[in-house]
Amino acid sequence: MARNFLATLATPAVLREQERYYGRSRPVTPDGPGDPLGAREAEFITASDSFYMATTSESGWPYVQHRGGPPGFLRVVSPTALAFADYGGNRQLLSTGNLAVDDRVSLFLMDYAHRRRLKILGHARVADVREHPELLEDLAVEDGAEVERVVVIDVLSFDWNCPQHITQRFTLAEVEAAVAPLHREIERLRALVGEGGSQTPQGG
Repeated sequence: MARNFLATLATPAVLREQERYYGRSRPVTPDGPGDPLGAREAEFITASDSFYMATTSESGWPYVQHRGGPPGFLRVVSPTALAFADYGGNRQLLSTGNLAVDDRVSLFLMDYAHRRRLKILGHARVADVREHPELLEDLAVEDGAEVERVVVIDVLSFDWNCPQHITQRFTLAEVEAAVAPLHREIERLRALVGEGGSQTPQGG
């Protein structure tokens, strides 16, 4: 775990609850202004095809949105920056509006197949591609989709969760890849049976 993650989230109220339930609190001192992503985090993010992003509204309500796309659509721009393309969608712009007044975001990335999850804290800014078309360079974009905005996230810190209670789930592509050798073996055996069945039995 990067120290800035808990140093940011372990507020006085959190520490009081730790004291209440466990008899002592665990305050954490940050290492510095931020925790850059390492090779392990970058590889995990690049392979992900979805994530959840939490923002906070003007009225103080949290809002969680699911984002999905081809692997790599959440691009690791640098060890301290991420970016992804944002489409028209349902035109509610809840996350976009929230980020206009509070740039804090929390990302939650899941790998159900390998029972891994990564949490990221950061500050996000939304850019209109009509004003900044250069931001689309190197971003993975869905075929035929019209990008309206690009979201850039300055990474503050991150944390890996333990695999406990993560139920394994697999995508269709992962299941197809796993059973492909079985299908090939079945076809091979069918071919052998067919060859044997075509031979004329010899009389005694």
